[in-house]
Amino acid sequence: MNCINVVLDVNTQKETAIERVIGMGNSKRGASPKSEKSDRPSRSEAEEAVRTLIRWAGDNPKREGLRTTPARVVRAYEEWYSGYDDDPRVYLQSTFEEVAGYDEMVLLRNIRFESHCEHHMAPIIGRVHIGYLPRNRVIGISKLARLVEAFSRRLQIQEKMTAEIAYCLNVGLKPHGVGVVVEAAHECMTTRGIHKTDVTMVTSRLLGAFRNQPQTRQKFLSALNLRGAIEP
Repeated sequence: MNCINVVLDVNTQKETAIERVIGMGNSKRGASPKSEKSDRPSRSEAEEAVRTLIRWAGDNPKREGLRTTPARVVRAYEEWYSGYDDDPRVYLQSTFEEVAGYDEMVLLRNIRFESHCEHHMAPIIGRVHIGYLPRNRVIGISKLARLVEAFSRRLQIQEKMTAEIAYCLNVGLKPHGVGVVVEAAHECMTTRGIHKTDVTMVTSRLLGAFRNQPQTRQKFLSALNLRGAIEP
């Protein structure tokens, strides 16, 4: 097997892995087999797990201030991890072709998100910037924000989330190119361990024209004040 085939094989494996993640939700909208839910604990089991953690931390889950905490934590988890119930591809099914020939970059900046790192389950809070070069059709900007929420409301690492958003948009919309930049603070680093505050992480995923055409790439990064800071 030569070098080119090795690279193509690696890229295919990456895309296949991302495809699995994109479609992994127990989707209320995009439906997946009930068998995938079979090993999901009940609400009462989840609440009991919270009580166990409270006892492990050294407190009493039966005292007044903590008595209803397990139920509140489980409700919070339903919101924080609601992305598992979403199929992000659904948001890309409604597009608009009446754009009067518009073929310049579309850029949505500063989409705020909250996620949780899969290593410590600590919050990741930041912003996503999405750009794409349309091919005869565009998508409603609220759908881009929903796309971010579908992936961020899961246990994540920032690098993977960045790639998932870009790949899903590229497959669903089939534009000339896609650019995604994510800037975020990780509380697993700011509130524990090394305790370094005021630190943010920047990740990017550039596809198509954003990766292959320097002028398009620089136009995108300049709009984010990142010109020259990110190369493919």
